[in-house]
Amino acid sequence: MSHSYPLRAILLPITLCTLLLAACGDTSSLPPTPTPSTATLNVFAAASLTDESFNTIATKYHQAHPNIVVKLNFNGSQILEQQIANGAPSDVFASADQANMMKASAAGLVGSSQVFVKNRLVVIIPSNNPGNISSLKDLARKGVKIDIEASNVPAGKYSLQVLDNMAKSPDFGPAYESAVKANFVSQEINVKAVVQKVQLGEADAGFVYRTDVTTAVTNKVKIIDIPDNFNVIAQYPIAVTKNSAHTAEAQAFVQYVLSADGQNVLEQFHFIAVNP
Repeated sequence: MSHSYPLRAILLPITLCTLLLAACGDTSSLPPTPTPSTATLNVFAAASLTDESFNTIATKYHQAHPNIVVKLNFNGSQILEQQIANGAPSDVFASADQANMMKASAAGLVGSSQVFVKNRLVVIIPSNNPGNISSLKDLARKGVKIDIEASNVPAGKYSLQVLDNMAKSPDFGPAYESAVKANFVSQEINVKAVVQKVQLGEADAGFVYRTDVTTAVTNKVKIIDIPDNFNVIAQYPIAVTKNSAHTAEAQAFVQYVLSADGQNVLEQFHFIAVNP
């Protein structure tokens, strides 16, 4: 028995299937797949973090997080604190001392802070040693030109504390402290300026952090260590700023600095890790 169907009845299911297949294959009406938003983090970091350490951390962090660009602003901690106070766009503040971080905290400029690394002071002399300095006691010799950071710069404050510690020792005494201070020829706004003047031979000696003897200057200066019983171990705190436009991203960067990877980088450049 043969059956006869209207042509319309045959074409309708075919048309519906065609429309459904077209709809399934057409993705133009679908929302685009979201991509991670790009953010630039303005990291205000102490001058002693310049060059190798924080530049390396910034590079490694960007490689792991391509959508995050880390923009570094290096200067003396006291200057960075003032820049943040004056409204400079910032996301992270890494200070070389607790005093400037506490000042920023008291002004409501930063969130909670934590120490992320430590550092120690050394004396550097030019590699050709024009001042004929072979020990710390030679710094008290009349005519020796010593460069130091200003007292409101963390390294300068620590250096004065070192001299005060030495003044209390019978090996050196208060006369030594006075003689060394009389040989100060300049007081700089950050530690890098001291390194530059010493390596150029504009000063016979300078007080800087151990970490400031970088690969770039290692053949231009020599180090005289300061014994631990006189030395001051600098503590570096870090915090996310309150005016950060990228709080979550800034906090993630801080956590990276505190992580094993971040700490290994800092140790590599002669800092004292807090999470070794």
